[in-house]
Amino acid sequence: MSLANQFAAYTAWRSRLATYIAELQGWLNNNELSDAQSDLRLTQLLERLREDRLNVAFVAEFSRGKSELINAIFFADYGNRMLPSSAGRTTMCPTELLFDGNKLPCIELLPIQTRASNSSVSEYKRFADEWTKISLDTESPEAMQDALRHVSETTRVTPEEAGRLGFEVGQGQIDLYVIGDDGLVEVPRWRHAMINFPHPLLKQGLVILDTPGLNAIGAEPELTLSLLPNAHAVLFILAADTGVTQSDLAIWREHICGGGMAKRGRMVVLNKIDGQWDELKSTEEIDGEIQRQVDSSAAILDLPASQIFPVSAQKGLVAKINGDTALLDKSRLPLLEAALSEELIPAKRDIVCDSTEGEFGDVSRRVRSLLDTRLLGLREQLTELTELRGKNKGVVEYMMGKVRAEKDEFESGLQRYYAVRSVFSTLTNNLFSHLGLDVLRQLTHETRETMLDAAFSKTLSDAMARFFAGSRDALAKSNNEISEILSMMEAVYKKFAIEHGLKLGSPTTFSLLRYEKELDRLQAWCDDHLNTMVSLLTHDKKNITQKFFEEVATQVRRAFEHANRDAEVWLRAIMAPMETQVREHQIQLKRRLESIKRIHQATDTLEDRIAELDGVEQNLLQQIEALEEIVGRVQDMLVPLDVRELRAA
Repeated sequence: MSLANQFAAYTAWRSRLATYIAELQGWLNNNELSDAQSDLRLTQLLERLREDRLNVAFVAEFSRGKSELINAIFFADYGNRMLPSSAGRTTMCPTELLFDGNKLPCIELLPIQTRASNSSVSEYKRFADEWTKISLDTESPEAMQDALRHVSETTRVTPEEAGRLGFEVGQGQIDLYVIGDDGLVEVPRWRHAMINFPHPLLKQGLVILDTPGLNAIGAEPELTLSLLPNAHAVLFILAADTGVTQSDLAIWREHICGGGMAKRGRMVVLNKIDGQWDELKSTEEIDGEIQRQVDSSAAILDLPASQIFPVSAQKGLVAKINGDTALLDKSRLPLLEAALSEELIPAKRDIVCDSTEGEFGDVSRRVRSLLDTRLLGLREQLTELTELRGKNKGVVEYMMGKVRAEKDEFESGLQRYYAVRSVFSTLTNNLFSHLGLDVLRQLTHETRETMLDAAFSKTLSDAMARFFAGSRDALAKSNNEISEILSMMEAVYKKFAIEHGLKLGSPTTFSLLRYEKELDRLQAWCDDHLNTMVSLLTHDKKNITQKFFEEVATQVRRAFEHANRDAEVWLRAIMAPMETQVREHQIQLKRRLESIKRIHQATDTLEDRIAELDGVEQNLLQQIEALEEIVGRVQDMLVPLDVRELRAA
């Protein structure tokens, strides 16, 4: 299957999954089996599925044919180039291609001058008036091409202004930003571009990130701290005529596979192999030259040769537009698309499966446990009533007293439950006293004050190190509180299960390990780019401080925000089963006592009551069967693809 077809199949799968989850939510409400927390969790799960995005980043130095590759893979069906593609620098700023149904087709451009502020691109996305908007006429390819050329616009500024905006004038392997005869420097006019375009793949949730060369990547730390690490696939493009240059290697080591970044979904494309095509050489000779370039690139990048894909994006685009199958095969583009499909779609599907399985599984298990508890309680009532057949009034009174005593014993046991709630509340407050954002805000404030007052480079360096040490200490203390909460709930679950027969299972576990690893990644980036002897000695103290808080501290804050959100969900999830079971057990005891009372008082006949409970039992069994059917459909969709294929076979 082509990438487009694979993605369409993935979107259809995601849509069916959402339909089944919505079916469960509706069924729970109709059968009065839902509660506020379960309904909220299913609603949030459905929202995540609806807003699901598949992020693919294209990274390369200038003139590697990156924009042409995007055109060839995603936009050949339009019969023309969507993105500008010509010799030289065509993509001057990071560009996102996506679809937002709440907006008309347009290009939104963030002025380069916003770099002088203390705000990241993500923060500017919340303020539409900061962006320059250009409408897109999707009916006219020519009009679209004209509009899209705005992305590559430049402006001329003084050398001082260029430096303030993050452009290193006359430095680096290639002097991209040099002072002209007029004393000014040519720099990109825009800091970031977002293209809202109703392409079928973009409508289905694909987001394409097109990034310019090393200099632009280095000037926007948000790319390497957030956008690239979170991309589901990163295509790194080299040119066959140049191989791996020093700037290519710098991008690869610093921004794609360095600093603890994920390796899955990272692919290398050796573009422009048509430069090797020579009518005076045999096919074997041409293939041999291309393979040597592949092997050389693999050795330099420390990769298996199988992870490098030689293609001709330009010839592949032409072949697709003209329907030339032979040229398309020769371009080798289908091999890259197949590899991208096999790598990207399953990886994204696994992520969705993992997140869905946890939330959905917890809700479905709670509902099944609730139904099992009701069925068990009902059968106890039936057993009690059946044993009363042919017995005198004294036996009925004895049974009533027995159930009343059981109810009183449980009510007295509830005092322990309320005590647990009180201790749980205290431990929760302790957890958020360490994990909460107030602690991080105080740490951030102290670090900022220290860095601004610093007279020596070592003071700056130590302040950054202490910031990460303080953040890690907060996570470590939070983990201790989490362990204490988990130990307490395990003991309470076990005690209530033994003493009152509640079906509680084991409490849900939770860990902050992923956020500890995120801190490791952010500190590694900081140590490579800011907290180095060269950086501390050659850059202004205020500039380093600004970059640290504008980019690094912002990402740490986001990690803590996510950790807080996840901890809140876990705390609700760990207490909810007990609350549900306690409430249900109270109801069952009350019903048992009421049932025997009514028989004792002769307001109900024994046989009528048994018949009524038999009907309730059948209804419960039908509910369990219906629940298993709905849950089974969802779980079948969450089975790994290879297992499903074996089942089908």
